[in-house]
Amino acid sequence: MSKSTFSIGRRQLLQAGAITAASSLIPSFASAADDKIQIGYWPIASGLPFYVALEKGYFKEVGLNVEGVKFASPNQIAEAMIAGRIQGSANGTASAALALAEISSPNLFKIICSNPSNAKYVLDEVLVPIDSKVKAIKDLPKDVKFGCGPGIQNVTLTKIILEKNGLLNVQPIELPVGQHIPALAAGQIDAVYTLEPSGTIGKVKGVSRVLEAGVISKYMLGDAMAPWFGGSASLTTTLIKERPTDVKKYILAYAKGVDFVRKNPEESRKSLDGFTAIEEAVVKEVPLANFVMFNEFKPSDIAYFQKYFDIFTDRKIFSKVVDVKPLIYS
Repeated sequence: MSKSTFSIGRRQLLQAGAITAASSLIPSFASAADDKIQIGYWPIASGLPFYVALEKGYFKEVGLNVEGVKFASPNQIAEAMIAGRIQGSANGTASAALALAEISSPNLFKIICSNPSNAKYVLDEVLVPIDSKVKAIKDLPKDVKFGCGPGIQNVTLTKIILEKNGLLNVQPIELPVGQHIPALAAGQIDAVYTLEPSGTIGKVKGVSRVLEAGVISKYMLGDAMAPWFGGSASLTTTLIKERPTDVKKYILAYAKGVDFVRKNPEESRKSLDGFTAIEEAVVKEVPLANFVMFNEFKPSDIAYFQKYFDIFTDRKIFSKVVDVKPLIYS
């Protein structure tokens, strides 16, 4: 089965209804009426619980036929959910992309698990070439060629990082995550805001180094140890309504994947090979994000999650306030 290669621009995401119309161009997968449950994933390290659950057969154990569908960007996952071509997202799918989809298509999904990161649980980082003399983000030149991942969430976050460091007029260069390290090595960009496993790959290959990690918690939330709920696993409300028994089974299996990652971080890393661009040689060094299931959210977690969304509202990326609490599965 072919994977989605459809992509859209920022303007399309922000135009009312455009995300729904654009999603009709995504190649058709299984319909919601099919017994197969298809879950979209973006190939980054924070999707690990889903990868583990697939590889260890946790979904099969509960009698479900679950398939992972790889996408080039979180926006594509959100579009496919709106179109009903997939029934949810794995961890690592940008929470802001899901929120934009919720604005376009109210009551689209519920979050079953999120993956907060910070300076301890590293996911987000700024990288520079290995031979760069720069010691801090603020020391980058005013005309820096600064890369980031695709999609409105990555572009907005990158702009905030740059602005907080006095780089006010830099337009981020959108690149697929898998191209971040090659672009740094080739001199096409001078620095990049990226997600693991990019930093580990660049380090092991001797191509790049981490300039700073946990940048979203520090520059956006105001505390390097604050949980940044940048990615979330979700299920569509259509699936929840039409197949409540299967949804409970799915969540049980997904939670088993989360539990395995928590208790066996070294072994669980092996599941990154095949789902991400990471090579077997660097699997052991990849840092892992934290994971919070829907029934583990504390009031402080909801508050930080809401603060994150509110910044997108303040910047007019969200056309209205998106309340986090009702989006959490219950």
